[in-house]
Amino acid sequence: MKTLTIFTPTFNRAYCLHQCYNSLISQNNKNFIWLIIDDGSTDNTKQLVNSWVDEKKIDIIYHYQENQGMHGAHNTAYKLIDTPLNMCIDSDDWAAENAVMNILELWKQIEFDDSIAGIVGLDADKNDNIIGSKIPENITQSTLYDLYNKHHVKGDKKLVYKTAIVKQFPPYPIYKEERFVPLGYLYQLIDQQYKLLTTNAVFCIVEYMEDGSSLNILKQYRRHPKGFAFSRKSRMQLGKSFKDRFKNAIHYVSSSIFNKNTAFISESPRKMLTVLAIPFGVMLHIYILYKTKK
Repeated sequence: MKTLTIFTPTFNRAYCLHQCYNSLISQNNKNFIWLIIDDGSTDNTKQLVNSWVDEKKIDIIYHYQENQGMHGAHNTAYKLIDTPLNMCIDSDDWAAENAVMNILELWKQIEFDDSIAGIVGLDADKNDNIIGSKIPENITQSTLYDLYNKHHVKGDKKLVYKTAIVKQFPPYPIYKEERFVPLGYLYQLIDQQYKLLTTNAVFCIVEYMEDGSSLNILKQYRRHPKGFAFSRKSRMQLGKSFKDRFKNAIHYVSSSIFNKNTAFISESPRKMLTVLAIPFGVMLHIYILYKTKK
C-alpha cells in the first residue's frame, strides 16, 4: 500500500490541472496516490484524467460527484483515502520539487507518535517566494492555532494529516443551495487534541486564480452564509482569547443577517458575546454588501 494520498478537488479546471499532474510525475519518490475529486465538472476533466491514467506514470484514482463545493469534495476524499497520510493540493496549484520525499522522511518521525496529527509545511509562489513567513526554527511542534496566534506566523501553510486522525472527526456539513464551508473548521477541531510537526520545507506551489475562492472570499461570504455561520459558531466556542471569540461573533452576526436567521442569538454558543457583537456585525454586513454590489 502507498503511504501518501495527494487529493485534488476540481471543478472545471481542465485548463490548468496539467500543472499539478506534471509536478507529480516529476517527483523523485512515487510512494503516493493522486486522488482527483471531480466536483461536478462539465468540461473535459474526465477525458483528460483518463488519458493520464492510461500513461501509467503515477497511481491515479478519479472520482466524480455532483457539485458540493470544496468542503464536500474534502468529505468525499476523506471517505475514500486509506493511506496513512493525506495532503490536499488544489487544482490550480502543484507539488514542490521533492515534496513527496520530504514528507515521507518527516513521516518517520511521527508515525508512532499518537500526539502528533501530521505535518505543517510551507507554500511558495511560482517564483519560489514563501507565502507569508517561515515557521520559527525553535518551534518543532505546534497546533495550527498557536502558529498563527502565539508565534505570529503569516500566510497559507500546507497541511499533511494522518488519515486515521482525520477520520475521527465529523464531516463538514452540506447545506442545500450552498457550496462553501471554511475548511478551518476541521483543523480547529484537530487542534484541540493534537499538535503538528513543523517544517520549513516547501510542499506546494500556489497560484491564486481569478476564479478561485481565495480571491473571491467576500462573494463567497455573501453566497454561503449558513456555511460561514456554522464555522463562526465553532470558532466562537473554541477560540482561546476574548479577541478571537469576539471577532468571530461579529462575523457570525453578519452571516446570520445574510441568512435571515432571526434565531441567531438563541443558536449562538456564546449568547452575551453575540449580543455585544450585533452593532459591529451590522457594520460588517453593510461593508460586505458595498464591496460585493457589483
